[in-house]
Amino acid sequence: MPSQNLSEYKRKRDPKETPEPFGGKKGKTKEPIFVVQRHDARRLHYDFRLERNGALASWAVPKGVPLQPGQQHLAVHVEDHPL
Repeated sequence: MPSQNLSEYKRKRDPKETPEPFGGKKGKTKEPIFVVQRHDARRLHYDFRLERNGALASWAVPKGVPLQPGQQHLAVHVEDHPL
């Protein structure tokens, strides 16, 4: 069961208009995954995602990924994404 219903994700996207995933087969790994993605959307930012309960809990990192240990950057929680 996904950690959050993916209806918000699906409501915001039209599969005919976007290349973004809408879910599918589960990956081959049994270990949870994490993703750091450079996302050139309306504004360039990074996405940070952690697999949790069958979905990817997601945060947008608008100022980029910190490059120095101890450095902090804002991460804004967004809707869960499908695997």
